[in-house]
Amino acid sequence: MATTATNKQPLLIDRVFHSAIKANTLVSGHATNLDITGTNESAILVNCNANDGAIIEDLYVIARSTTAYTLLFYLSTAIDFLRPTEAVYIGKLASSTTKGVRTSSTDLPNILAPVAQVGSDAQLNALYIPKGSNLWVSLQGTSPVNSDDSPVIGAQGGFY
Repeated sequence: MATTATNKQPLLIDRVFHSAIKANTLVSGHATNLDITGTNESAILVNCNANDGAIIEDLYVIARSTTAYTLLFYLSTAIDFLRPTEAVYIGKLASSTTKGVRTSSTDLPNILAPVAQVGSDAQLNALYIPKGSNLWVSLQGTSPVNSDDSPVIGAQGGFY
């Protein structure tokens, strides 16, 4: 494996992961605000407390009803409860209004990994979760939804 002149190794994935949860119990505590509020029922989608971090290559939602739900994503060092003072909003993803349709995020940040020359837009996208941080997800709203209607949220990537 090649290294740089300063002998730095590229990020290597130790193990891959695919995490998915149902959104029926997730509630942000606010119907329109993107900031998390005190009474929320958010959940950890990717936990990086016990490893050196993770990279997410696909963040998706699968619709299970004809209602569009908005899922909010946060980074936080908290492991037990998503506190408003520790939550950093990093994006959202809306489910489709057609049952069974999978929607992937197209807003992941650009990464520095080299790619083959394929035109003017030759850059890959992924979300890096630093060591000690967690990716939390919440359903935008004030009350839980029916478990049969709630979308499935998933993340696929690898731990360092």
